Amino acid sequence: MYGLTSQIRCSSVSVASNIAIAEGYGRRSKQEYIQFLHIALGSLRELDTQFIIAKEVALVEKDLFSHIMNEVEEMQSILVATLNKINI
Repeated sequence: MYGLTSQIRCSSVSVASNIAIAEGYGRRSKQEYIQFLHIALGSLRELDTQFIIAKEVALVEKDLFSHIMNEVEEMQSILVATLNKINI
């Protein structure tokens, strides 16, 4: 349980940190901005997987799991839309 909790925390912090770095992109290139958004998206996908595992081993309640997964999926959609818009 501790290991999974630790991984969830790390993934969550990674998402926020990489978005914050990406949003400070004014002094960086467009490619670096995109790179940090991709890293944040990868961390979100890790978080998604970790919560699925937590649900499977009964470490998270069904209602909480549904709420969290909706939030993760919404954030993934926002990041993908942002990346698609930038790559045009």
